Amino acid sequence: MTDELTLTQARLILNALPEIGPITLNRLLEDLGDDPREVLCASPQKLESTRGVGPKISATVHGWRSHFDLPREEARMADAHTDFIIPEDGIYPPLLREISDPPIGLYRKGDYDFSLPSIAIVGSRRTTLYGQAIAKKFAAELARLGFCIVSGLAQGIDTAAHEGALSVGGKTVAVLGNGIDIVYPPQNLDLYRQIEATGAIISEFPFGRRADRQTFPMRNRVISGICDAVLVVESAVSGGSMITARFAGEQNRLLCAIPGRIDQATSGGCHQLIRDGAVLATSVEDILSELDYGHGQQPRFPPLDGNGEDEKTATPALTEQEAQILACFAGGAILTPDTLAAQTGLSASALAPALMMLELKHCLTRRLDGSWESR
Repeated sequence: MTDELTLTQARLILNALPEIGPITLNRLLEDLGDDPREVLCASPQKLESTRGVGPKISATVHGWRSHFDLPREEARMADAHTDFIIPEDGIYPPLLREISDPPIGLYRKGDYDFSLPSIAIVGSRRTTLYGQAIAKKFAAELARLGFCIVSGLAQGIDTAAHEGALSVGGKTVAVLGNGIDIVYPPQNLDLYRQIEATGAIISEFPFGRRADRQTFPMRNRVISGICDAVLVVESAVSGGSMITARFAGEQNRLLCAIPGRIDQATSGGCHQLIRDGAVLATSVEDILSELDYGHGQQPRFPPLDGNGEDEKTATPALTEQEAQILACFAGGAILTPDTLAAQTGLSASALAPALMMLELKHCLTRRLDGSWESR
């Protein structure tokens, strides 16, 4: 039966075998000619000639049929409209092939093909409103420029990053720390479906695998491995995003961090990263300059609109509420949110997101004192 397996099926089997990590799997593939079918049909003695492979692992690989039901997994994939992409495919993320322990395959929902340059935006689950607004703003601006936004579908910064990319019709990819059939956290089901419809959900874990302390760090190395750069928006010193940042350094990715308030724990990790050499990012331009995007070089991919029009001179589409707010700035007025609320009659909860969207559309600029002016 092993001789009849396709490369994809053989990698799918190896990927799902218990207690065998990607480092060991990649060593086995390297020692046996990069053909997963050769790994599956190798004798226990031959398998144990690979460093790190003992009798327990060799018995698992050699007896894979007792550990993994291939027809059942393929049926579940078909029912869930999921495929399994492998390095031999043109779809497998190109930068992910370069890391020391890449997944030997990825489950994928959605048809995004990883053709755009990617930037990860990660941060704390317990975030501030400031952090969420910044994550959305950066994600929207980068997505509008043609970058795919990668994050982990978690609450907080991850959710804001995905939503920011979707808000401008951009591409976003969610990397899961569990099986692709499990939506975690469950309150992000609608977001999961939106990402699947326009981008991709990916995971290296088989159906039914629950998240644990091992799977999240594995997920984090994939988030950074896919991307040209990693931006940490908010993170405590001991936060999970610091693991992603460490992987970014090991993988030679550009690492950027957003500064925050010195009296908030969620800024401590970012400040530590900046002290250790991460790029201090206060605008998208800080990231672009480090990537040589638009500095004497052509970006790998053009902005989403592709028409070459300068965003600052284009007339953006405004909602009725946004147009009402913008009209208050006629004649070059500089206004505080309280003044705007009084002039427009809008509540603070309605005014804040509208101001953020006007900033994203390059109509308004927020000043250091918290007031606003037109651009």
